[in-house]
Amino acid sequence: MNAKKLGLGSAIAICVGLIVATSCLVSLGTGMGSAGRWFIIPMFFVMILNSFVGLSYSELNGLMPNVNGGTGQYLMAGVGPFFSLIGNSAAYVITMILSATAEISLCGMVLQELFFHSVDYRIISIVILIAFFIVNYFGVDIFSKVQDVIVILLIGSMLILGIIGCVKGGTGTPIAYQGPSWQEIGGFGGLMKYAALAFWLFIGVEFVIPVANDMKNPKRDVLLSITLGLLLLFVVQSILGWGMTNYVPMDKLAEGQMPHMDFASALLGNGGKYWMGLITMCASISTLNTVFASSSKIMQGMGEEGLLPKIFAKANKYNVSVAGLSLLAGSIAVLVLCNVAGSNSVSFLILAGSVFWLMTYCLIHLSVLILRKKYPDAPRRKKLKLAGIPQILAIIGNIYMIINIDTGDARIKIYKIFGILMAILVAYALIWFYGVVKINPFKPVPMEYINEGKTLKEIKELEASKNE
Repeated sequence: MNAKKLGLGSAIAICVGLIVATSCLVSLGTGMGSAGRWFIIPMFFVMILNSFVGLSYSELNGLMPNVNGGTGQYLMAGVGPFFSLIGNSAAYVITMILSATAEISLCGMVLQELFFHSVDYRIISIVILIAFFIVNYFGVDIFSKVQDVIVILLIGSMLILGIIGCVKGGTGTPIAYQGPSWQEIGGFGGLMKYAALAFWLFIGVEFVIPVANDMKNPKRDVLLSITLGLLLLFVVQSILGWGMTNYVPMDKLAEGQMPHMDFASALLGNGGKYWMGLITMCASISTLNTVFASSSKIMQGMGEEGLLPKIFAKANKYNVSVAGLSLLAGSIAVLVLCNVAGSNSVSFLILAGSVFWLMTYCLIHLSVLILRKKYPDAPRRKKLKLAGIPQILAIIGNIYMIINIDTGDARIKIYKIFGILMAILVAYALIWFYGVVKINPFKPVPMEYINEGKTLKEIKELEASKNE
């Protein structure tokens, strides 16, 4: 596609750049404030689980190297169109709407705190939303050419601030660390209830898959970029989190709306506040741009494949799905105006989104196991098999995180949101497949059709001609 192929460094930058977001900084601060430095343990646990995600996506990419989207096609081959529609919509539409609402709200809050003190953060957020809708409507990718630079600035700044915090070298006055003891945290079982929060710090490794065909050495770099990206994020975020605990009280980290801003202010005063503000805006804007561009493109692909109505497949003269873009922007606008991210609810949005993404990851791991049994002789990377142990462990770990997503009323509220949205998705899928497309939604699509880029309509016609 591109004359200039991506090297390993650029692949890592894509992987890391799409994971680092303002909501990650909030999650990190909340986790360190709630569990203390023990939070690094569930961070490590989740990093390992998400490296298993990298194993599964790498193997699926090896089996179906010609697909551009990734998750949707992999699920169609593994578990069928029904779960493909559910998984793709859950992870890349619903979760993206929830996360983008958190991102754009945080960006508005930061700009309000730094420059526009008397303006409601929701107004600022809506202005940013409109600006990015217009930019993406005209198909302008304002970050692709500077993605590597942005990632270096983000990661470098996080690392520098974290190191300054760890060595207590800031201009502010450090405080004595007063985190909970192992007994107070409830031991390993009590600590693991924070795994779902830590999950958000490493989510989205599969976004490197759509650019796999543009890599110089995809067989090596797909898995390697994911692994190195996750390791880099773990080290940098662990250092930053440790530094936070030297300057911000535990309760303020745990309950604050913007704990990363509190840390930067305590560490370096106004200079730190503006520095972290710049990091926040870069992370938020980069993430928002990615959500608009990638999620609308995913919905366009689903429309072309026959998983969504044809209106989503239609593109304007800039090759942008206006229907998908409008659905994203409209949904985010409603949530922002309803103040869903206000009143310390950013972490709630993050956890709610995590449930949907965890479910999709379970389906991806299951697809790997099914395709191994169905296509035992298909060319694949032998070293990634490992008897299915990583996939089985990952499924168990993901289910555990879903069960322990939160505690008390908050967990019930998350389950209610998940249940309502999932019921709507399931109802739509059943009506769509049985009433409109008229296919068996639970029958996996042959892998050769996926590699050939066949739509559900074309597959239906081919299968019908075979039965004549």
